[in-house]
Amino acid sequence: MPSAQRRTSARPAGRRPQKPAEPKVSVDRAAVVAVVEPVVVAAGYDLEDLAVVRMGRRFVVRASVDRDGGVPLDDVADLARDISAALDAAESGTELIPSEYQLEVSSPGVDRPLKLPRHWRRNVGRLVKVRIGDGTVVGRVIATDDAGVRLDVDGEVREVAYADLGSGRVEIEFHRIEEIAEDDMVAFDDDDDAGDAGDDDDEDEEDER
Repeated sequence: MPSAQRRTSARPAGRRPQKPAEPKVSVDRAAVVAVVEPVVVAAGYDLEDLAVVRMGRRFVVRASVDRDGGVPLDDVADLARDISAALDAAESGTELIPSEYQLEVSSPGVDRPLKLPRHWRRNVGRLVKVRIGDGTVVGRVIATDDAGVRLDVDGEVREVAYADLGSGRVEIEFHRIEEIAEDDMVAFDDDDDAGDAGDDDDEDEEDER
């Protein structure tokens, strides 16, 4: 009498069928900068940095802006709306950001590197650490001009040309923390239907398409 045979699956035990990989979607950062920077400059600011990062199914556009005198909260809220409008207008002609996006506008924190003359100018009076030649010094920025920076290093005044300065960073002085502008300590958060202080997160200017 023939014995019954049981058919088994050809799939190896313990392995699940893999989902097809989602196609990678990228954003042309230079194209986004070309849209955002003119808006920032027209408002009287410098675009210090712009990053576009993927967060799940959407992108986050982070713009860092600054100017002499700092970045008032109300100005950042207005600037975020202007940038959002410019991005949306650019989207009407081409797929600039091929997904939903969230916009964050903030001022640079005190930990941002000091690279350009305007960075040094905006930090006169602060203690900084910077590489000069083969060594690193800690000194206070006394003054700046078109040629370079004047530092007080342990009571000795040193004049250093911008070309001889490495990337500097502000040293936080905790006993003077109250003197640090609030704009340097936080980012700002807002969206189209907000504008008051009751948002869940008031540290980044947000505008979601």
